[in-house]
Amino acid sequence: MAMFEPGHLHMERHALSKDDFSYNLCIDYQVEQDPKEGQGMSFRLHGTVEDKTVDETFFLAKDQAFDFARHATRIAQTYGMPKSASIGSMHKYYDEMFEDVRKQLDVKPGDPMKPEHLE
Repeated sequence: MAMFEPGHLHMERHALSKDDFSYNLCIDYQVEQDPKEGQGMSFRLHGTVEDKTVDETFFLAKDQAFDFARHATRIAQTYGMPKSASIGSMHKYYDEMFEDVRKQLDVKPGDPMKPEHLE
């Protein structure tokens, strides 16, 4: 199950067997200005993975903000989500969030990336 509204994505998955896994996670996000990186998006991943409490924040510069699912997945995996799982697998909701991030940051096709972000 998932639910999206601008600035917030809620994802919930219940284990179907003893070998399966569960999570109940939210990603909240908003545009912020970082003194070093400039404009970008601040993300807060919070909830539970396998009954372990998760509450972590991360910032991604404007040209990296679309990589939020990879960062959120890595965090969730440190709390017990299997390495084979991905938060980005809920494509419909991921796409809605991706589009909202694009609008909030006013990203246009062809906008430049910082070369140091490509390393």
